Amino acid sequence: MYIIQIASECAPVIKAGGLGDVVYGLSRELENRGHTVEIILPKYDCMRYDHIWGLHMAYQDLYVPWYDGRIHCSVYCGWVHGRLCFFVEPHSQDSFFDRGYYYGSNDDTMRFAFFSKAALEFMQQSNKRPDVIHCHDWQTGLVPVLLYEIYQWHGMAYQRVCYTIHNFKHQGIAGLNILQATGLHRPEYYFEYDRLRDNFNPFALNFMKGGIVYSNFVTTVSPHHAWEAHYGEFGYGLGHTLHQHQHKFGGVLNGIDTDFWNPEIDRYIPYHYSKDNLEGKAKNKKALRERLWLSHEDKPIVAFIGRLDDQKGVHLVHHAVYYALHRNAQFVLLGSATEEGLNNWFWHEKNHLNNNPNVHLEIGFNEELSHLIYAGADMIVVPSNYEPCGLTQMIGLKYGTVPIVRGVGGLVNTVFDRDYDQTHLPEERNGYVFYQTDNRALESAMDRAIGLWNHYPDEFEKLVIQGMNYDYSWNYPGKDYLGIYEYIRHK
Repeated sequence: MYIIQIASECAPVIKAGGLGDVVYGLSRELENRGHTVEIILPKYDCMRYDHIWGLHMAYQDLYVPWYDGRIHCSVYCGWVHGRLCFFVEPHSQDSFFDRGYYYGSNDDTMRFAFFSKAALEFMQQSNKRPDVIHCHDWQTGLVPVLLYEIYQWHGMAYQRVCYTIHNFKHQGIAGLNILQATGLHRPEYYFEYDRLRDNFNPFALNFMKGGIVYSNFVTTVSPHHAWEAHYGEFGYGLGHTLHQHQHKFGGVLNGIDTDFWNPEIDRYIPYHYSKDNLEGKAKNKKALRERLWLSHEDKPIVAFIGRLDDQKGVHLVHHAVYYALHRNAQFVLLGSATEEGLNNWFWHEKNHLNNNPNVHLEIGFNEELSHLIYAGADMIVVPSNYEPCGLTQMIGLKYGTVPIVRGVGGLVNTVFDRDYDQTHLPEERNGYVFYQTDNRALESAMDRAIGLWNHYPDEFEKLVIQGMNYDYSWNYPGKDYLGIYEYIRHK
């Protein structure tokens, strides 16, 4: 099968979040299964060019219709850690992708509308006819719209689209000028409720809604988050649209890159280990304490790795620090705050706790240190307010670090409570789950985990091994996506 991914990110060359990891990881899995995959990306000035091998001009004169004229583009080609990528560079005074950042401009909707149009124009002019186009998030929501309304009449009638939503919160809200710019025109047609009109603002168009309406299949990044988006608040206003298209909507759990996240071969940790020999994990715990100047005592280490923001349950993260100390455990935090107030709050806490030998707060992000924390900690807390998929808990399981999670999104699909889960046998359970957003709920789960470590070490080790038995690589998601591709190809 021939698949083209169109996205605004691909790790490690362009990465702002988990989207980049998914585009790269899924592409590699599909290639490993014998399929041809190409990735089309914007050519940002600030992307990591050191991760591209053999960058060269692939298509010199691509003219993309835009408003009443055309924008001249060049398309470059190179390999990102083995993946074949095409980078679209527009030559216009708009400087769509020459801004020193990926997102955050007032005209982001215009920038990515242009990218969607340019990606299809490049495919049409260079005679690329994939079986499936797989596009991602609001930035490429217009791809299926443009394909169905324009490009199918120009030699692209047989291409099918899978559209994956990683974050419903950001939907791409725009006005009438998007129709004029892209050549869609006909505002009375696209402003109909069943097409692109935003569900709550009759004067706005919604890119993500367009992606849902026009694509052949829609996925989000875990089965439980699909349910939350359809029936709960986490569809952020798109629940009714998902309901109208429920016959082509489902959740596929993301995977983790087990070449990168694997304690048996991890190049960032001093001691390798496996579920059959956990000695290395104990040595990494000692190394972590030495690195962060923690005291060497017989007590568990609880960790948090991630952004410090509302989505990640930042107030519960803060409480977890002090509750771990209260329960005679140690705590290690690695994360950067997205808001100035939260950043100041955690710097205050860092200064306050600086001389405590049982806690270390690392404000910022350090890739190497994150690996050592996963390898050296005993437990990891993931108290998210919402979590479409979540990679932290899956990495924790791989490293034998017992996850303590809130029961939302993909956390529900991957972590099964040792004491209370009714859907898995005791030997299949792998962590601790709480559901409310208050301190007592978090305390209850932490209490059970720390208590097991202290009083039943053999049972705790058994839980560690049960977690390491799970395969959360791209193996199963790869199979699921291929099933979807085959389904939409033969519809």
